[in-house]
Amino acid sequence: MPAALATMRKAGLKFDIMTTSFFLGRRSLKESPNSGMPVWQDRLFIMLSRQAANATDFFSIPSDRVVELGAQVTV
Repeated sequence: MPAALATMRKAGLKFDIMTTSFFLGRRSLKESPNSGMPVWQDRLFIMLSRQAANATDFFSIPSDRVVELGAQVTV
């Protein structure tokens, strides 16, 4: 993300990174008793998704400039 913003700045866009807001989506996964998959697969999928990199860290976005919108999804 910083490289993309630097490219935009070179193209003539003027902005201050510390006054820019970034909107991210976050999904919270929950087990479903009747998902059709074995319980261990549901739990493994949920565990692995929690291990995934945080989008703020992955895109190198200043954490104090992030607005997160969330949803709960049943698997």
